[in-house]
Amino acid sequence: MTRDDEDLLKIMAEKVAPTNARLQLKAYAEGTGNDTSKARRLSLSRALAVRSYLIENGLRSTRIDVRALGIARDGGAPDRVDILLLER
Repeated sequence: MTRDDEDLLKIMAEKVAPTNARLQLKAYAEGTGNDTSKARRLSLSRALAVRSYLIENGLRSTRIDVRALGIARDGGAPDRVDILLLER
């Protein structure tokens, strides 16, 4: 993660912490048809890094769901973590 990414995540954690909302992390990693397992592992590693940073900045782990999806098949950037706010 870049410093800008960390700054944005910190702001997000501060805004979400006092609410009842949950976050869902959908992580992706670049790969080819033969590297699906490797892409899934890399996307999991990426999502767990984001999750750890959010926890360090005030979010409870029970409010963060992680989905390691591997290769992005939606036309978006291949290496990314999408964060969805799930209101209760």
